[in-house]
Amino acid sequence: MPESTAPEKKGTRAGNYFISNYPPFSFWSEDNAAAVEQAYATPHEGTPPALGLYHHIPFCRKRCHFCYFRVYTDKNADEIKHYLDCTVRELETMARKPLIEGRKPHFVYFGGGTPSYLSPSQLTELTDRMKALLPWDAAEEIAFEAEPGTLNPNKVKAIKDIGVTRLSLGIENFDDRILEINGRAHRTKEVYRAYERIRAEGFDQVNIDLIAGMLEETEENWQRNIEKTLELQPDSVTIYQMEVPYNTGIYKDMKASGSLVAPIADWETKRRWVKEAFAALEADGYTISSGYTAVKDPSRTKFIYRDSLWGGADLLGLGVASFSHAKGVHYQNLTEIDDYDKALDAGRMPIKRALQTTEEERMIREFILRMKLGKVEAGHFSEKFGVNILERFDSQLAQIHDEGLLNVEDGKIILTRDGLLCVDNLLHDFFLPQHVTDQIV
Repeated sequence: MPESTAPEKKGTRAGNYFISNYPPFSFWSEDNAAAVEQAYATPHEGTPPALGLYHHIPFCRKRCHFCYFRVYTDKNADEIKHYLDCTVRELETMARKPLIEGRKPHFVYFGGGTPSYLSPSQLTELTDRMKALLPWDAAEEIAFEAEPGTLNPNKVKAIKDIGVTRLSLGIENFDDRILEINGRAHRTKEVYRAYERIRAEGFDQVNIDLIAGMLEETEENWQRNIEKTLELQPDSVTIYQMEVPYNTGIYKDMKASGSLVAPIADWETKRRWVKEAFAALEADGYTISSGYTAVKDPSRTKFIYRDSLWGGADLLGLGVASFSHAKGVHYQNLTEIDDYDKALDAGRMPIKRALQTTEEERMIREFILRMKLGKVEAGHFSEKFGVNILERFDSQLAQIHDEGLLNVEDGKIILTRDGLLCVDNLLHDFFLPQHVTDQIV
C-alpha cells in the first residue's frame, strides 16, 4: 500500500465543491413539475422509507459574504408572519396528499437563513400549527440551526420548549476580526453567552459549526479555533472547508477585480487544517463520523437528518427555495418569496425545478453520499439495489486505492483520513457520464 498522498495544491476557485445530492441540481428542470404531482398522488407500495420534514427560515440579521442560500435581511415582522403563514398553508396542502397522509416525520429540520431569527412567540405559534397538521411525537430528531447573536434566554428556552433535540450553533470562527471581515453578524462574546444558555437548558445534543479557510484566516487563528472548541466540549463539531459559490459576495468581489482565485486558503491548507482539528478532537476522545463531523459519544450523538436523507428517505421541504425528495423525485421550491406566495394563492405547488430519478441514479446517489461517512458496506447495496458495487465501480475504486485514499476490506470500502478530507473531489468519478459537469447547482 503506497503512502497516502493528498491532492495537488490548488487555489480556491469559484464554484460549488460540496456535493449534497445526485444527479447534480443543474440537471433538474422546470419541465418536470408533473412528476412531483404524480409522486404525491399515491402512497408508497409496501413499507415506506423514513419521512423527514424540512422548514426553511430565510431571514438573517446580515448576509455573510460566503453565503449562497436564499436569505432576506430586509423583512419586517408583518412580512415574516405572512411568510410563516404561507409555509403552514403549504404543509396543510401537502399533509393531505396520499404520499404523506397518515405518516409521521422520523426527523424534522429547521434551516436557513437563521431559524433563531424568529421570536419566541413566532417559533411557538409556527411549530404548534405544524404539529397539528403533521404530528412530531414519533420523531427521533428535531434539529435547529442558530446564530449566536440571536439567542437571548427567552429564545433559547422557546427553542427547547418546541422540542428541539439537536441545536447547531453557527460559530464558524472565534476571532472577532475574521467574523467581521467575512460578514458574520455575531461576535465572540455572543458565542460564549449563547453557549452557556444552551447548556443550561439541557439540549440532548449541541453541535458547533466551524469553517476552515475563511477570509484572512491564519495558521495561528486556526489553532486557536481548535483550542476554543476543545474548551467548550460540544457533543459534536461540524467543520466545513470554505468554498466560493457564484452567488456569494466573495465571488462578486472576485469578478469585479478579474481574479480567478478566491482570496482564501488553498485546498491543501484547508484539508490540513481539518486534519489537524480531527486529530486534536480524536486525542480528546471524539470519533470522526464523516468528512465533516466529530462526535463525543457515537452511542448517543446522532445525525438522523443526515443519515436518513443519505439513505433514501422522503423529505418534505417547506418554504421558499427548499429542497424535497418524494418517491424518487427530487424537486426545489420557487426561490423568491413573491413567486412562492403567488403559487400558493393560485392553489399550485410552488415548484421551481424537479427531476425524476432512475433506480440506477438513486443507487449512485446513496453510494456517493454514504462515501462521505468514510465507510460503505457492499452488502447493503446488494440487498437494497441488487448491485455489487465492488464490481460496478471496480476501476474507480482501484484508482482511488492506488492514490492511497481508500482501502477495500471484507466487503467494505473504507476511506483513509486523507481520502475522507477530499471526499467531495472523489465522488465525481462515480457519476454517470452524462452527469459529469463542473456546474453542480
